[in-house]
Amino acid sequence: MLLRRFFDDKLAQASYMIGCQATGEAVVVDPHRDSDVYLRAAEQEGMEIRYVTETHIHADFLSGSRQLVARTGATLLLSAEGGNDWQYGFADSDGARLLRDGDEIRIGKVSIEALHTPGHTPEHLSFAVTDGAASDRPMGVLTGDFLFVGDVGRPDLLEKAAGVRDTMEDGARVLWQSLEQFRSLPDYLQILPGHGAGSACGKALGAVPSSTLGYEKMVNWAFQCATEDEFVSKVLEDQPEPPVYFAHMKRMNRDGPSVLDELPKPPHMEPRALGERLRGGATVVDLRSRAEFAEGHLPGTLNLPWGADFTTWSGWLLPYDAPVFFVAYDQGQADGAARDLAMIGIDRAAGFADESVLDWWSAEVEPLQRTQVLDWDGAESAMEEEGALLLDVRGATEWEEGHVPEAVHIHLGRLREGAEELDPSRPTLVYCRSGNRSAIGASLLQAAGFEDVRNIEGGIRAREAVG
Repeated sequence: MLLRRFFDDKLAQASYMIGCQATGEAVVVDPHRDSDVYLRAAEQEGMEIRYVTETHIHADFLSGSRQLVARTGATLLLSAEGGNDWQYGFADSDGARLLRDGDEIRIGKVSIEALHTPGHTPEHLSFAVTDGAASDRPMGVLTGDFLFVGDVGRPDLLEKAAGVRDTMEDGARVLWQSLEQFRSLPDYLQILPGHGAGSACGKALGAVPSSTLGYEKMVNWAFQCATEDEFVSKVLEDQPEPPVYFAHMKRMNRDGPSVLDELPKPPHMEPRALGERLRGGATVVDLRSRAEFAEGHLPGTLNLPWGADFTTWSGWLLPYDAPVFFVAYDQGQADGAARDLAMIGIDRAAGFADESVLDWWSAEVEPLQRTQVLDWDGAESAMEEEGALLLDVRGATEWEEGHVPEAVHIHLGRLREGAEELDPSRPTLVYCRSGNRSAIGASLLQAAGFEDVRNIEGGIRAREAVG
């Protein structure tokens, strides 16, 4: 049997290829939209992708199942569980085979049994994998967003992200029942989850890629709860804010993700062309580091450094209904950013200009805008002497755990709307935990017309370090 794991760091998302090496047949579970990853792997392993499936209707990335089926001619397998409200809207038109609890997928000597494990979502399936060449017992379970290493899938997303009211507690109780059923399974089973550390689909996901059910029973907090009520209380507390794009993903993945012939590759633009777009109100994202952006940038641009958090904050802050342009180092960076946006369904990466646009702007239009960076001594002086506003853009849980008493709290993802309640003429000092999110927030406020915005380097950790 072949088992390959594919992990996208920026989504903190895992997908899997399971194959029978005797017959050369394979199934791909929970693919993202970069279909070439799976096609290359299939070619390397001498496999033909016969089936494509997914554990549930995802909220955190745009599913690549339809796209991979279009590229391979494979059969699409989708959950039929969860009731009428949680059926895939494109299943009939795409000729999908529907799976229920206990149904089996066979590829050569490998069998994969669908297990209905609701709670995170009503239609959620896990997949128990048996290597028939070795044993008639399953070797492991692909648990999707049901059971993670060290955590469980959060049951509040239907209410908080998709807007389905009064579903959190019911979902938590259903999740408890799913976990109770899992307790009876053998301890040796490998647990192969759909996410790792960094995902917003849980609150305490481990960074280890896999585990065993026996180990999770010993150490996973969810299995330590003695009663259903205790579990419900704990699973609903301190969950992070779900990004606003989760609602888009849920709807798009239910109704039918669009199929791309290839991932977007934004064309290179001359400086003047990008400048005209910017002055016309287009969304322009500067992909450079926060330090470079602070030294000089085009007024009106948003700084989203192309790094580990790029996809998450893009989903919070970028439009789905308008083109997006980049200031990038080169074509490779622009293509990489466009690929990351496509993973969450933002397909309109329309072009980029390299750093020469900065020289052109300063020579032909006006001086570049800068962002002042200061430490906590400077921040305290600005509050005392200039009446500056201190703005905390961290999450709600972080704020509740401790914050500067004088600060105003607006989560970074909601700052665009929250800025309307602030005075753009008042000096504004922005902080987070380390200085990364606050730099994004500072760029957003500057783009919104705030006259004096300063980023506190090192964030609240720097303040705590000096007492």
